[in-house]
Amino acid sequence: MSQTTSYASTSDAARHGDEPLLQVRDLKVTFKRQGEEPFVAVDGIDFDVRPGQTVGLVGESGCGKSVTSLAIMGLLPKRGNRVEGEVLFNGTDLLKLSDSDMRDRRGQELAMIFQDPLSSLNPVVPVGLQVAEVLERHKGMSRKAAMVVAREMLDKVGIPDPDRRLKDYPHQMSGGMRQRALIAIALACEPRLLIADEPTTALDVTIQAQILTLLKDLVRETGTALIMITHDLGVVAGLCDEVNVLYAGRIVERAERHPLFEQPRHPYTNGLLESIPKLEVGRGERLNPIPGSVADNLPWTSACAFAPRCLNALEVCREQTPQLEMDFGRALRCFNPVEVAR
Repeated sequence: MSQTTSYASTSDAARHGDEPLLQVRDLKVTFKRQGEEPFVAVDGIDFDVRPGQTVGLVGESGCGKSVTSLAIMGLLPKRGNRVEGEVLFNGTDLLKLSDSDMRDRRGQELAMIFQDPLSSLNPVVPVGLQVAEVLERHKGMSRKAAMVVAREMLDKVGIPDPDRRLKDYPHQMSGGMRQRALIAIALACEPRLLIADEPTTALDVTIQAQILTLLKDLVRETGTALIMITHDLGVVAGLCDEVNVLYAGRIVERAERHPLFEQPRHPYTNGLLESIPKLEVGRGERLNPIPGSVADNLPWTSACAFAPRCLNALEVCREQTPQLEMDFGRALRCFNPVEVAR
């Protein structure tokens, strides 16, 4: 394997020469509590996102996906953590901006769709007014003009009878409509970068498909850059151009969507794919889950964190830290990858 910069992109967008809109460089987030050892939740992550590109952050719960998104948006608590590295948005390091500057950018240039719309929406404010408030804050619109646009946004995201729904409170909507309302708020000011953190987790499969179609159309029509955070590889297969697989706070594999699913090279990626139920498997056949749990880790500073759970582990995996290198056209962090011919 030949050494390369760990943030080298593998997507078509990179080959087309588009400049990255977002460049994450050596992002590290450490949580500190009095009387306890510091916990590194994100450990030196690098990736790019280009206009019109959908980049996935994939992994089990606890791998650092959501913390990465909160660090990018500047939404981590001000106390009890340390954020290091660079988050360059159109050349500006977001980590160096003041709270006031970040508030001006959030909702206007950067937006985020959170996992649970019921807890993300204000329960005592009508949904239409919540959409309008974003337009008033960032576009300087009057309340009357903002409500007209809010009605258009609810209609755009597929909420039926938007005139009536403008006056509805979140608890009067179904889960799917609440998620669409949250998307309407995020899209109201036409942000250049959208982060979707598990946007379909609590929805049934029919509504999931509708939300994913909506996001796919958004990227295609407006050129918005999208970061999709999920543990659902089905979502990744239908939406993402490039996929970053995270484990214990580090990227262990990066590849375009189709090569990743056809030929997973990291044992962790392969384990995630092997644990998915398959239609062609006979009735009664057992799944192949990854052994152990996310707590069964070794420190990245002296080993491969995945080694205790890895079926391909060698002695070197417990003694040295693997670097993110290029292998078969993708970025890979592994001493003993899965054979190409599956």
